[in-house]
Amino acid sequence: MGHGLNSNGMRHETEAMNTTALIFPGIGNSGPIHWQSLWEAANPGFVRVQQRDWDNPVCEEWLAVLETYVAPVGANAVLVAHSLACVLVAHWAAKTKHKVKGALLVAPPNPDGPNFPKEAVGFSPLPLKPFAFPSIVVASTDDPYGNVDFAKSCASAWGSRFVSVGAAGHINSKSSLGEWHEGFALFQQLAT
Repeated sequence: MGHGLNSNGMRHETEAMNTTALIFPGIGNSGPIHWQSLWEAANPGFVRVQQRDWDNPVCEEWLAVLETYVAPVGANAVLVAHSLACVLVAHWAAKTKHKVKGALLVAPPNPDGPNFPKEAVGFSPLPLKPFAFPSIVVASTDDPYGNVDFAKSCASAWGSRFVSVGAAGHINSKSSLGEWHEGFALFQQLAT
């Protein structure tokens, strides 16, 4: 596939870059107007991770699923994580032997914060070890699940580049970002 624009104006470059984007939604999955879903719909090389239970996540179970998805693509994978999936990636990075190309970690929630979902089990304490792969942490200045200082401290501990997108809530469907071209450009930086 070439580098042309698709009908939505997003570039189909993942196949040309030999990259598989693994979409990791957070609790509840990402609905049809979430930027993760729009990216997946516009890019055939994007694969959504399917969890058994999106509403009652158990860290160990989600870790096993993540490992299953990464194993066949390994070094060609870029993880595209939102919310709880960012915490999951930190747990996975601390344990896995697999290498990936990179990870885009959007809106990491504080697993010890007051708004962290009580349905999510086993995600605390958050591993704060450097990742063995490039990563970018993206945060909003008014995220109710993890403030910007928390996201900056995660980025520092993980060895990630930090990007603030200003006041964008939880950087989800309610943020009205549409295809979120700024985020897609960050993904492309990791994919090349």
